[in-house]
Formats: sequence, structure tokens, C-alpha cells
Amino acid sequence: MRNALLIAKREYLEQIRGKAFKMSTIGLPALFAVIVAVGYVSSLGLGARRHLVIASSSPALAGAVRADLMNEKGMKPTVNVVAPATPQERAALIREVRSKAIDGLLTIAASNSGMPIVNYFSLASGDFLTTSRLKEAVNNGLVDEHLTQAGMSQTDAAKLTGGVAIGTYQVKEDGKIVKSDAEASFWKGYGMAILLSLTTMIYGLNVPRSILQEKTSRIFEVMLATVKPGEMLAGKLIGVGAVGFTQIVIWLAAAVAILAAPFAAVMLTGAFSLHFSWAEGLLFLVYFVLGYLLYSSLFAGLAATCETEQELQMYMPLAAIPTWLSFAMIVLIMRNSNSVWSIAASLFPPTAPIVMFLRMASQVPPIWQFAVSIGLLMVSIWATLWFSSRLYRAGILMYGKRATLPELLRWLRYS
Repeated sequence: MRNALLIAKREYLEQIRGKAFKMSTIGLPALFAVIVAVGYVSSLGLGARRHLVIASSSPALAGAVRADLMNEKGMKPTVNVVAPATPQERAALIREVRSKAIDGLLTIAASNSGMPIVNYFSLASGDFLTTSRLKEAVNNGLVDEHLTQAGMSQTDAAKLTGGVAIGTYQVKEDGKIVKSDAEASFWKGYGMAILLSLTTMIYGLNVPRSILQEKTSRIFEVMLATVKPGEMLAGKLIGVGAVGFTQIVIWLAAAVAILAAPFAAVMLTGAFSLHFSWAEGLLFLVYFVLGYLLYSSLFAGLAATCETEQELQMYMPLAAIPTWLSFAMIVLIMRNSNSVWSIAASLFPPTAPIVMFLRMASQVPPIWQFAVSIGLLMVSIWATLWFSSRLYRAGILMYGKRATLPELLRWLRYS
């Protein structure tokens, strides 16, 4: 065990002193800070002060559309109304769009069908966000106009077109009712699943790359003079895993510091809020360790059978497919987290770490499912280590040719 810890220490220090570790450890929080800062600037409305003109045959409808556009939080456009607009005025306004005097022109013309003909003119052909917002404003304006014509007050019509807010509550198994936020829960579970999958795959694949590099440089021949192959494998798994854990802790600390900043606090105030429990943090750590050991132990054995990086690339789908499958089930899990397929995927070891957190975003699974999932992962890790240790012991000193399937089976029978 002492030799394994020495190898783990060497692996850990070698990786954290590398440029890749420093750049990724500093670069990701810096990128996250930039994203939060950009979101904060966007929330102030900077860059959104567009100058729009509404040319309509109906002054009432144009006024209702303008009022809806001006009520949007964060967006502070300048909206002028020309109503009723003549064909000459519309043509003049289109020329102003071309000369960039105004950013966009919304024309609303009456038709025999009863529904107005609405067109939007701008220099940007791909501005679908503005088009979508204008469509919503016109629809709300039409409803508002018809309601006021039917005798409803302007205030009541505005409240009706504003929509109804739905409060969401979760009924616990003990009968307790608590307020919930489905959107916040989804993004929390989705974010934790993304972080878990990235770190598990990145550091799980760092082990085979390290093995292949040392095998190519023949440094193993020197190291095997003092340590056993099993100790070398264990040391690498522990060392690289410790590097991953260190980086996650740094990232989480940086995220807390960024989100605690005043500009981030302004963005996070309101209905959207995230809450993390100690149980979620503990489960994240458990599934990270188990997922990392499952992938890294499998690829450690496979890397010992390879001669080049290209050969190792052939095994990469073994790590990618479970991740793709897990995220492909998001819609199914969000709609029914207790379905047979959702439960089966959360118990299946390769997909369990990611799917379990996606299920937790909707509803926390029963304790027995966590226990079974973790138990199956541990059994899978034991079986994978048994498989990989035999491939590793025989393949680490094999050079010159690609191992065939009969040879791999023969290696598994070695004591």
C-alpha cells in the first residue's frame, strides 16, 4: 500500500503542476465569471435600447402593441407609433430602416379576413428573438383591443393578457407540502449531471492516457523493478482521482464566490433561486468517486493493450455512449421520474451517476434505490478491476503488436 500511495503522490503532483491543470482550473471559473457578468450587463438593458416604429391602420391596436413592448422587464426600446399610416409614410419608414435611422419597422394592415397583415422590416435577417417578441406583443394587443371594444376596462384587459402565474408545490411522502420551483430544480439537477459527467469522463480518461504515455516511454520497465503492477494501477487511480476532486473543490469554491458577488446577487434575486443540501453534496461526491473508478479502471486495462493513442481512441465510445444515453432520457425523466425506464437507468451502473441526479431534479428517489444503485456500482467496479488488473499485468510490457481477442482471453486466465 505504501508503494501505491507513493505512486499516487507522484501522479497527483505531476498533474497539478502541469499547465493543463492550471489553465483549466483558472480558465473555467474565469469563463463562468464572464458569462455571469455578460448576463448582468444584459439585465441592465445595455445593447437592447432599440428604436422601433409601429405603422398601423388602427391607432388602438398600435397603442396596445406599444404598451406591451414597453412593459417588458429589462428591455427598454424606443417605440414610436404612426397611425393611421399612409403608403407613403410606410415607404419613408422603410428608407429610414435602410439608412439605419431606426432599427426596425412593424407594419399592421387591415385585411378582409378579419386578421391583420403584420410585417417586420429590419437589416438583420436572423433576428428571430425580436420577431418572436413582436409576435407575442401583436397577439396580446389584438386580445386587448377586442376586450376593450367589448366594454372591459383597459386595466382589466392588461391584467388578462398578462397571463396567470401558477404556484408550484411538492407533496412529500410524509404528507408535508413545500413550495417548489420546477425550473430551478431542473437546472440544478441538469448542471450537477453535466459537471459529474464531464469530470468523471475527463479524469477517467486521464488514467489510460497516462498509462499509454508511460508505456510508450518505457518508464514502466524501471518502475516495475520496485513495485508490483497492481500497486502501480492503484496508485494511478488514487492520484488522478485526487486531482479531479481537487479541481472540483476549487471550481465549487470559485462558483460560490462569483455567485456571492453583488452583480450576481442582482441577477439571482426574484422567483428563481437555487438551494443545495448536504445530502446532495454528499451524493455528488459518492457518485463522482464511483463513476470515476468505474470508467478509469476499465480504460486502464484497455490502455495497457494499446500501442498508440489512435488505438485507445477506438475504445472512447464505451465512455461516451452511456453519457449520451443518460442525457437522451431527460424528457422521459422530467415527465415521469418514477417510470420503469427511469428507475432502470438509475440502477444501471454506467448511467446511474448521471440519471440519478436528473431524477433528483424532479423528485428525490427512495433511499433503497440509492442503496441499490451504489451497491451495483461497487460490484461493477470490483468486477471491472478484476478484469482490468489482469489485462494491465500482462499487457503493460507487451510491445510491437496489437493484442488480439484470443490473447486478451489468455491474459484473463493468468493468475
